[in-house]
Amino acid sequence: MITLRKSTDRGHTDLGWLNSYHTFSFGGYHDPQHMGFRALRVLNDDRVAPGKGFGAHGHRDMEIISYVMEGKLAHQDSLGEPREIGPNEVQAMSAGSGVIHSEFNASATEPTHFLQIWIVPEREDIAPSYQQFAYAPSEKHNTLRLMAAPDTKNGAAARIHQDARMYAAVLDRDNALTYAIPRGRHVWLHCVSGHMDLNGIALEEGDGVAVSDESTLDLRGTGAQGAELLLFDLA
Repeated sequence: MITLRKSTDRGHTDLGWLNSYHTFSFGGYHDPQHMGFRALRVLNDDRVAPGKGFGAHGHRDMEIISYVMEGKLAHQDSLGEPREIGPNEVQAMSAGSGVIHSEFNASATEPTHFLQIWIVPEREDIAPSYQQFAYAPSEKHNTLRLMAAPDTKNGAAARIHQDARMYAAVLDRDNALTYAIPRGRHVWLHCVSGHMDLNGIALEEGDGVAVSDESTLDLRGTGAQGAELLLFDLA
């Protein structure tokens, strides 16, 4: 079963400095039909004005991943030194028993565009931790590049406390990938930018797709520029 969630059906928050679209219920946007998918709880598409951002606030019992498409995101938390993240980098935080952090656009002149992703952990009160890594753009060019998983090694991807895997890919126009879904698994696919086709379904920027009881996904870049996507393999 494949269920399309159009970008135009998402929740929306516009605070002036923040323009955010919510795939699932978040903050002031509540839709009981869209409270998450499996362990994937939040998928926010955030655009932050120059020099603005989220002041210090707390989280607990959540795996939080930041994926930047444009600009720079400055991060500071109660676990260590302030850091910045840009395109072709991933930042993951296990909030566990409690973390205080802030996120700001690191530029005074350019906007920042990023995805904020929350995954419910397998258990509560995990010791808080923080990870960040960079990778070459070629690593996700016309292939699925693992970004987060429960069993990563050598810092090549973020380790999360849940039976879930997050991949990213940039597909050129007419370039295709096939993803074999393990038996009993589910997939959420998010079209980050551009246009693509999933098993004959046309997707554009911001569209999401829930997949259950399927064995194979055929992904193809379309439109003038192809597409960037995130794929979540979930228990």
